[in-house]
Amino acid sequence: MTIKVLLADDQALVRAGFRSLLARSRDITVVGEAQDGDEAVRLAASTHPDVILMDIRMPGTDGIIATRRIVTDPATPGCRVIILTTFDTDEHVFAALRAGASGFLTKEVEPADLRRAVAAVAGGDALLSPGVTRRVIEQFAHRQGLAPGAGQRLAVLTSRELETVKLVVLGLSNDEIAERLVISPLTAKTHITRAIAKLDVRDRVQLVILAYESGLIRPGV
Repeated sequence: MTIKVLLADDQALVRAGFRSLLARSRDITVVGEAQDGDEAVRLAASTHPDVILMDIRMPGTDGIIATRRIVTDPATPGCRVIILTTFDTDEHVFAALRAGASGFLTKEVEPADLRRAVAAVAGGDALLSPGVTRRVIEQFAHRQGLAPGAGQRLAVLTSRELETVKLVVLGLSNDEIAERLVISPLTAKTHITRAIAKLDVRDRVQLVILAYESGLIRPGV
C-alpha cells in the first residue's frame, strides 16, 4: 500500500528537500504541498493524505491550529500529523501534540528516520520514543500542572489497563510491555487499544499527555 503524504511548510526549499527524501521510497508518494495552515487544511480535505508533515511555525494559520482542525475534521478521517520543528525544546511542540499531532521530528532528521517515521505513523503508531518526545511532554505538562477532571477520566480503566498505560509512558513497545507484564504482544496491544477507546484519545501520545495531566505519572518517573 502506498502512503500518501502532504507537506506543509512556508519555505519552498524545505518542502522540496522533504519531497526529494520521500521520493526515495517506493511506498511513499507526496500528494500535495501547502505553504500555510489554511492551505494545508484545504489540501488535506481534497487529497486525503495518510500523513501530513506539518511545520509548526507558519504565517497566518500556524501548524498547531491547522493540526487541530485537520484531526477533528470529518472530511479527513484517519489523517495523522507529524510536526516539524527546528528545535526539540520548542514549547510549541507540546501544544501541537495536545492538538492531536502523532509526534514530531526536527528538520535535521536523517532520511531513513524520516521514512521510518512516516511509515510508523501511517500504520497507526505514534512517534513516542523514550527520548525526545517523552521529554517534551514531561517538561511542558509539568509546567501546566494537573488538568481539572483528568484524573476522573482514568476511573474507567481496569487495573491492568492502567499498568499498561504507565508502560506506554515509559516508551515501551507492545513486545516490551508484553514481556514486562508476562502477557502476549496481542494482549498488550488490546489493552492499549481499549484504553485509547475508553479515554477517547487519539493515540499513544495522547495517552501519555493524559497520564501526566491526571497525575497518574509524575515528571521524572
